[in-house]
Amino acid sequence: MQDQETRGFQSEVKQLLSLMIHSLYSNKEIFLRELISNASDAADKLRFRALSSPELYEGEAELRVRLSFDKDKRTLTLSDNGIGMTRDEVIDNLGTIAKSGTKAFLDSLGSDQSKDSQLIGQFGVGFYSAFIVSDTVTVRTRGAGVASELGVFWESKGEGDYNLATITKEDRGTEITLHLKEGEDEFLNDWRLRSIISKYSDHISLPVELECKNKDENQEGSETEKNNLPDKTQTVVTWEKINKAQALWTRRKSEITDDEYKAFYKHITHDFTDPLNWSHNKVEGKQEYTSLLYIPAQAPWDMWNRDHKHGLKLYVQRVFIMDDAEQFMPNYLRFIRGLIDSNDLPLNISREILQDNEVTQNLKSALTKRTLQMLEKLSTEDSEKYQQFWQQFGMALKEGPAEDFVNKEAVAKLLRFASTYTDSSLQSVSLEDYLGRMNEGQEKIYFITADSYAAAKNSPHLELFRKKGIEVLLLSDRIDEWMMSYLTDFSGKSFQSISKSDESLNKLADEDHHGEQKEIEQALQPFIERVKTLLGERVKEVRFTHRLSDTPSIVTTDTDEMSTQMAKLLAAAGQKAPEVKYIFELNPNHLLVKRASEVSDDTLFAQWINLLLDQALLTERGTLDDPNQFLRAVNELLMA
Repeated sequence: MQDQETRGFQSEVKQLLSLMIHSLYSNKEIFLRELISNASDAADKLRFRALSSPELYEGEAELRVRLSFDKDKRTLTLSDNGIGMTRDEVIDNLGTIAKSGTKAFLDSLGSDQSKDSQLIGQFGVGFYSAFIVSDTVTVRTRGAGVASELGVFWESKGEGDYNLATITKEDRGTEITLHLKEGEDEFLNDWRLRSIISKYSDHISLPVELECKNKDENQEGSETEKNNLPDKTQTVVTWEKINKAQALWTRRKSEITDDEYKAFYKHITHDFTDPLNWSHNKVEGKQEYTSLLYIPAQAPWDMWNRDHKHGLKLYVQRVFIMDDAEQFMPNYLRFIRGLIDSNDLPLNISREILQDNEVTQNLKSALTKRTLQMLEKLSTEDSEKYQQFWQQFGMALKEGPAEDFVNKEAVAKLLRFASTYTDSSLQSVSLEDYLGRMNEGQEKIYFITADSYAAAKNSPHLELFRKKGIEVLLLSDRIDEWMMSYLTDFSGKSFQSISKSDESLNKLADEDHHGEQKEIEQALQPFIERVKTLLGERVKEVRFTHRLSDTPSIVTTDTDEMSTQMAKLLAAAGQKAPEVKYIFELNPNHLLVKRASEVSDDTLFAQWINLLLDQALLTERGTLDDPNQFLRAVNELLMA
């Protein structure tokens, strides 16, 4: 060995190893799935690079992964002849976790082992899963096309550091030897290894071969190796393929079981949970491609990180091209996992060419519609599963109306809301549900946006709608106001914010108020003029309203004015929003408004009006420019 050195693990690796070993111990057999999956990826990468550099095969184009064990030494060895690694790649891949936000994610894990197991499963453990069953792991590797004397030796006990050295390795690829812990002898058993590989790796296209040792004087074969022993009896080593080694998506759907679909999902995603649903389709005609799309059961830990990688695995004519090809899905469907295998794209396609390729755009359109159909089917056939999906990915789907105008109606069908009908914060009401419950003659779909469900549910703007028995959608996610600026109508019915001024709202409010009420308002008109004079430019307009029953005043905005929630959204994004000019609306039947109208002292009158306005602003915005001034005014009026 040459150039020997000892290096420390990145701190995140040490933390991950500790958490993983304790959290995943009950499902420890997954280490084999993870290592075989990595070997499969290494083979895919070699095939792709060899398209332009066939010399990388080094005369050996038959790719495979081999598994052997030694009961005496208590070792399990997995080797592949894929792309291999250089020294720098070993340091990058086995010593660090190059994922943005890793530190914050690991810090968020607590001591609840069942919770940790779920979250670690979302993270994907890959190579490090070897330490679940091993006290020492040894790696010998050489990159394809690299000189044999530049092989790399890596060894670690999974604690604070690892050893690194340069070795001579004649064959390319990676060999991983696991020195098993006490009590892990089950993985030194032929039958046990076969069952694990059958369970997790039967579907991958890379042959998985298990070493079979037999004492035989005459056995021969292309996959047979013999040890030269002094006597006539020789130990014959035969490599037996123990998986189907046929890419799952190339098989007929009728031949594939649900368990195989689930296992393949875990293979390509490194997720520990089963998917909620999937869609497997082969399309022939103007374009020829096969797609296998999965809806995960839970969101990845870093889905909201701007550096989060997403997209489909891309194959061209069954040759792996790239991971995370985001060009085939709109961003609001970034949670979809799976692959596409196209017959129409060139084998030397790049990400840059994909972006502007007409075939890519057509495939994106087709896959988007396929995904939306899959989600609609899930929503109609299994509402419980769809609700699980919505809780995990609903926020992403809400980006759809703004991003995908062509499919806006289809996306709108999939949206879910809380509403006054359910009296629950659970977002479970569809727009079709709402339309089915609309009152006779109701012109619009009514909604309100607020900072929280409680603020929306208790808004004074709802008083009229409760009285009339009209359902209102309660929107409290930060993205909702932005979404509704793009979602203007559904099935011929337009949306209307109940915190805005609108003719349909005025019609609803005024239809029960005639005669005597009009006389009261006319008598109080001088009061309205006095309020206008007092407030001046602080408000856009002052008027009476019939929307209220228990509240003295509210503020609203004109239909074409920016809403409060949109102004907050812009401010949170660091953008300067124009000042919101409110309409100050007073309830002529409320005792406090009547009392204020009777005050003749200008100072006291100003206190009353400012108090009523601040109350309305506090309800609408959740904050005041000067809350201390508001409290002083309340105290002074209480003591008056």
